[in-house]
Amino acid sequence: PVMRAAGLQIREYPYFDAASGAVRFADMMSALATAKSGDVVLLHGCCHNPTGANLDTAQWAEIADLVIERGLLPFVDIAYQGFGEGLDADATGLRLLAEKVPEMVVASSCSKNFAVYRDRVGAAMILAKDSAQADVAMSQMLSAARAMYSMPPDHGAAAVRMVLEDAALRADWEAELEEMRLRMLRLRVQFAEALRRQSNSDRFDFVASHRGMFSRLGLSEAQVERLRAEHGVYMVGDSRINVAGLPEDGMDALAKAIVSVLD
Repeated sequence: PVMRAAGLQIREYPYFDAASGAVRFADMMSALATAKSGDVVLLHGCCHNPTGANLDTAQWAEIADLVIERGLLPFVDIAYQGFGEGLDADATGLRLLAEKVPEMVVASSCSKNFAVYRDRVGAAMILAKDSAQADVAMSQMLSAARAMYSMPPDHGAAAVRMVLEDAALRADWEAELEEMRLRMLRLRVQFAEALRRQSNSDRFDFVASHRGMFSRLGLSEAQVERLRAEHGVYMVGDSRINVAGLPEDGMDALAKAIVSVLD
């Protein structure tokens, strides 16, 4: 919706295999290979939303090579840094691209990892070919900002800046972020194990290997509706779940409800 609202023409590329819970990387690359020079390719830097399935380092390298070969402009959306493999590791793909490609756009958000969702704190960054192109890009970004909000509220950004510039506060923040990351990993493992117990299969084992706040379970809209109607279990229609909201003391009950609506 955001891209269409900006007036851009949208083409989707395949990404997620709901049956296996894996990235459809070969299909993704085949689709990207049809893109034309100057096209923008939107990529999630880590903790893919809504699937939870992420690219590995080798796949990022292949994407970088393809971007260069086809003359594409990567646009990296990194909204959940720190919730996957860790604050530094989650930027691996982004850094790899930045080292290889001549131009790149990055949208970074502090909404989740600083818990300032209502304050819309983040940064728009552009890697340009040279200083002249950087000046042009900055002029366009300032013009767009002027048309949208002119001067944004500062309190959210000021709070984030205070944390990042103070060594003690930053250490506390990083420790709390790591605690939340490990909690979500623990919930993933517990949920996958409960689903294995209730289904007597490995169908949902991929949940444990996914990273970030979300996973998509591969249920149909009809199955999701049955969960709501028959068990009072609510999730998005495409079967995306928020891992952070999983009940540690009710994993088996939740898993049993999910298994009951499977074909």
